[in-house]
Amino acid sequence: MTVLSPPPPAEAAPAPAPSPEPDPAPASRPPRGERAGLAFAGAALCVLAALLLGFAANLTIVGHLQHARDQQTAYDELRRQLALGIAPVGQRTYEGDLVTPGAPVALLRIPALGLKEVVAEGTASGVLMSGPGHRRDTPLPGQAGTSVIMGRQWGYGSPFNDIHQLPVGAEIRVTTGQGTAVYTVSGVRRQGDPLPPALRQGQGRLMLITAAGGPYTPSGTVLVDATLTSTAQPAPPRPLTLGWLDESEKALGSEKAAWLPVFLWSQALLLAALLTMAAYRVWGRWQTWIVAVPVLAALGLAVSGAATRLLPNLL
Repeated sequence: MTVLSPPPPAEAAPAPAPSPEPDPAPASRPPRGERAGLAFAGAALCVLAALLLGFAANLTIVGHLQHARDQQTAYDELRRQLALGIAPVGQRTYEGDLVTPGAPVALLRIPALGLKEVVAEGTASGVLMSGPGHRRDTPLPGQAGTSVIMGRQWGYGSPFNDIHQLPVGAEIRVTTGQGTAVYTVSGVRRQGDPLPPALRQGQGRLMLITAAGGPYTPSGTVLVDATLTSTAQPAPPRPLTLGWLDESEKALGSEKAAWLPVFLWSQALLLAALLTMAAYRVWGRWQTWIVAVPVLAALGLAVSGAATRLLPNLL
């Protein structure tokens, strides 16, 4: 008898592979024009942040550090010239050339304020970033006539922030290539106050000028008059006569020539910001910011430093 075995169970048909779901990225990705707009908006925010941080740093910490560095460099150079007997005693150098704006010409000391600053030639905004400046159309301190020295009130070391507190009779000492001149403060005045009496032949006066008003908001000038009590030194001929002065070197003047470096550094900053946005899409967030932040910060400092020269020179 033949026994029939049951047929083997039919193999189940393989389940159909699930169809791939559509990638949601294309649907959620903004159109090309909108992506370009977002990139420009991000670049604009980078530029704005770099400029604001650069201005804050230049007018505070970085500016003070720059002032301290420049003062040390100028002090070393002035000491060298005094030791060699080649420090300028007028508007011309030992070789007969006009003294370059920014070159050290004197050492100013005010014991009552604990102030010791190297004075540079010139009073444009860029010069006063390094310390006080000597107005080029006036005699050097220690010589007959009125010598004018300007300094910043708040920015870049704020060397003249407290000169309005000088009492009458306070001593001011200024060392030049002709020796040390001693002055005595005769008064502190502001714009509109009566002028001091005219000097007689052979007399000397020192005038210190800075901004008046609140922090970084100048509303005029403060002037300190000091009378020369030591012997007046002879003054060499001056090719730059009194009254000759560029507007940028007058009190509260701005340096219009700074517009070109501002424009060039701004272009570099904008390009760096656009490259940052492009790199963000390729590299990712952290890789991009690790590389871009130092570059943007340096360019922001450069732009704001150049733009600061457009602000009043006594700021």
